[in-house]
Amino acid sequence: MKKHLVTPLQRADRLDALRGLALLWMAVFHFCFDLKVFNFLQANFYTDPLWTRQRVVIVSLFLFCAGMGQVLAAAQGQSASRFWRRWGQIAACALLVTVASRIQFPKSYISFGVLHAMAVMLLAARLVCRSHVPVAGLWACGAVVVALGNVLAHPFFDSRVSNWVGFVTFRPPTEDYVPLFPWFGVMLWGVAAGRYLLQHRPQVLYGPLPAAGRSVWRAVAMLGRWSLSFYMLHQVVLIGVLLAVVAVIR
Repeated sequence: MKKHLVTPLQRADRLDALRGLALLWMAVFHFCFDLKVFNFLQANFYTDPLWTRQRVVIVSLFLFCAGMGQVLAAAQGQSASRFWRRWGQIAACALLVTVASRIQFPKSYISFGVLHAMAVMLLAARLVCRSHVPVAGLWACGAVVVALGNVLAHPFFDSRVSNWVGFVTFRPPTEDYVPLFPWFGVMLWGVAAGRYLLQHRPQVLYGPLPAAGRSVWRAVAMLGRWSLSFYMLHQVVLIGVLLAVVAVIR
């Protein structure tokens, strides 16, 4: 793979900004969900296409950005210790999400949500990024994973022990579910896109942020750099605000 020469500390501001936009969208989505939990909003987040499709797009953005990020990390020569430190943070946060959701939603707690998926998928993506699979092959592999995840189903995969793979016959009763099939295909598309852009159009990733509203874009990009912290804290803040509101009005 022909690498775009970048310094180890150079940030891809545009990728950070895209991740930041996904975080903001996610926060709005979760705030609406919290409004529903507190009976301020009547909505079905499990079957209504207005909400289910938004979730698909938000999760896709996160995984796509993660795939591109792994390509850039490999090109910058990310050390094994740095990778494993970040991976450990994600895995620890995934465990915390399971524990917290088990307390709040004992019947539908999160056993394999987006952070759990990230922890597993990043291991595979790191290997893929160091392989010589051509970009076209990555796009094709991603399409196969997505297709299989949406076509194949067997009762064996319906339990919590095995549903992390995918291939379920029904959506598990959980507040967040991101199985490897089909979602790893989206991360592979991110790897493919990142490798192509790094080879042929690196300015798309490393170019300056839009001049119009640049201060806003910088704030969004900064948010994208602290994605894990924001992910773990935003619900604490949102729920805290709603609890305060409920205490005042009730």
